[in-house]
Amino acid sequence: MELDIFTLFLLFLAGGFAGFVDSIAGGGGIITLPALLAVGIPPHQALATNKLQSSFGSFTATLNYAKKGLMNPKELLLGVVFTFIGAVSGAVSVQFFDAKSLEDMIIFMLIIIFIYTLASPNLGSIHTTAKLKKPLFYTLFGLLIGFYDGFFGPGTGSFWTMALILLLGLDLKAATAETKLFNFTSNIASLIMFIYAGLVLWVAGFVMGVGQIIGAYLGSNLVAKKEVKFIRVFFLIVVGVTILKLMIAK
Repeated sequence: MELDIFTLFLLFLAGGFAGFVDSIAGGGGIITLPALLAVGIPPHQALATNKLQSSFGSFTATLNYAKKGLMNPKELLLGVVFTFIGAVSGAVSVQFFDAKSLEDMIIFMLIIIFIYTLASPNLGSIHTTAKLKKPLFYTLFGLLIGFYDGFFGPGTGSFWTMALILLLGLDLKAATAETKLFNFTSNIASLIMFIYAGLVLWVAGFVMGVGQIIGAYLGSNLVAKKEVKFIRVFFLIVVGVTILKLMIAK
């Protein structure tokens, strides 16, 4: 499928804005996936191309967070492994099932996250006691959220961030940083499956990927400088917009 220069420029802008938003609070897919669909790309190819372009942003944010000492990828290897396994399973499954069947459950879960975050002004302001041991947490949630991201995707960053805060006791800044590593992992795992299936549109994906790199770099630098309250507000906005987007699409 060939796209004209103007369309590619619009996709570049969408990728840049999404990379900025996603590096701060997740939810970049609510910008890029509709953009890909809006220019006439079929749904399964749009999902596949979205994984290519978002891999650039999640990698850039992950690298920047690691350099700034907000997380250490070596300590999260177990989570990376099981997220990869889960995402591969999800990406294979979505090619045989209708992803829209998940929407009602996802909307409900995101509403719960939104209300809980809104009602807890100090949520993620400091590190707290972990409620699960790290090996169990990274195994279980790597498989579950990894599968979900490979299968469907919207809200993945929100689920990771909330799980890391509530169950591992991380503050919001650290949870945001770890979330990007796991997002990158599931993006790459899903992308491999979509490449194998021949669904990726490379030109559109790379053009958006350049935008993602710029946006993710700017956004991750902003997180490193800002207080938790700023990230919390951004997180609430992204979760709220994700809920509205999914409800309107029904």
